[in-house]
Parts: sequence; structure tokens; C-alpha cells
Amino acid sequence: VPCHHPVLKEMAEAGDDDVVENTPGYVAPKKVGLETLKNLDKDDEALNRWKAALLAGAGSAASGDPRKVIVQKMTFVSAGREDISLDLTGDLGALKAQTITIKEGCEFRLRITFKVQHEVVSGLKYAHAIYRKGIRVDKQSYMLGSYGPKAESQTAMTPLEEAPSGMLARGSYVVKSKFVDDDNETHLAWEWSFQIKKGWGGEE
Repeated sequence: VPCHHPVLKEMAEAGDDDVVENTPGYVAPKKVGLETLKNLDKDDEALNRWKAALLAGAGSAASGDPRKVIVQKMTFVSAGREDISLDLTGDLGALKAQTITIKEGCEFRLRITFKVQHEVVSGLKYAHAIYRKGIRVDKQSYMLGSYGPKAESQTAMTPLEEAPSGMLARGSYVVKSKFVDDDNETHLAWEWSFQIKKGWGGEE
């Protein structure tokens, strides 16, 4: 959600909204198939434990859906109120009409629920650009990690953030979000909206 202004952080530094910034110091691993990964460095106990966790359930994750990542839901999580979820499996065009009200100054995180199938997906990232009255005021990219295929849904959380507060910050915003990986493949892109108010109930 928006940067802690002064004037919404120089209206967010210039840059291309379609470019997801790399995490400093992170180098994408070489892409390998499931069978190659299973047989990699079999004598390395620590690596074997990591592979066992990453590949647990891989055999049951196969489906007729060709997608590697199926993004199912985004949830706004803040202490002291019920979670607010957006269904990402239906009509994405309708999401902008479902405006979320956020209390100014609250601490929050975003939880993404998704399924991985067919192969390990490295370096999943959640990225978004936030607009107010057509002007971009914030841009963020969060590294979430690598995930192996599983039959059940998996989740990832963004770091804890604090919503801005004050008269200048209150108002309506549009967010352009995307879920991407190391190969810069966009698994889902969607738009949603929120408004910052004095209270959860929408008090001005």
C-alpha cells in the first residue's frame, strides 16, 4: 500500500511498471526438471532434506491444467479486524468495484494463496504499482521464494507494512498487481482498489 509520504514519496520513483525489480544479492538458480533435481547431489544430507520438503507431494500435483502456478486468492491481513479476501479465480475485471477500506496508520500484510504444479517454480515475487487519480504513487516488489508442486494450496506473505495516515494520504487508490517468477513469467496480473479512511468503517 502507498509509501509513507512526503507527498507520497516523490510520487514514487520513475520506472517502468512492467519491470519487476530484482532482489539485491539474489541470483536465480539454474532451471532443472523434477527428475534432475531429485538426483542432484544425493550424498548431501542438508540438500536432500531441502529437496524432500520442496518436492513433497509433487506426484499428486499433476493435473490437466497446463499452468505452473494458479493464483487463487489475495488476502489483506491486519490485527484487530477480519481478513479481507479477493477471489482471483473468477472475473478479475470485477475486482476494482470491490473497494477495500483501510484504516490509516494500520499495520498489515498481504497473503497470496496459490497452487504450484508440474515443476518447481523459482523466485516467485509479488509486485504492484499503486495509483491515485491516475498518477503512480508507489511501486513495490517482494521476493516470496521458491515452491515445489503440491496437490494442496500454498501461501506466501508480504512483509509487515504500515498504511500512511493524515489528510493527504486519505482517499481512493487503484493497484496493479502481478505474480511473477525468476523467468519474468507473469502467472497472473490483476487490478484492485482501496480507500484509506480514518477508521475501518469508512469514517472520513
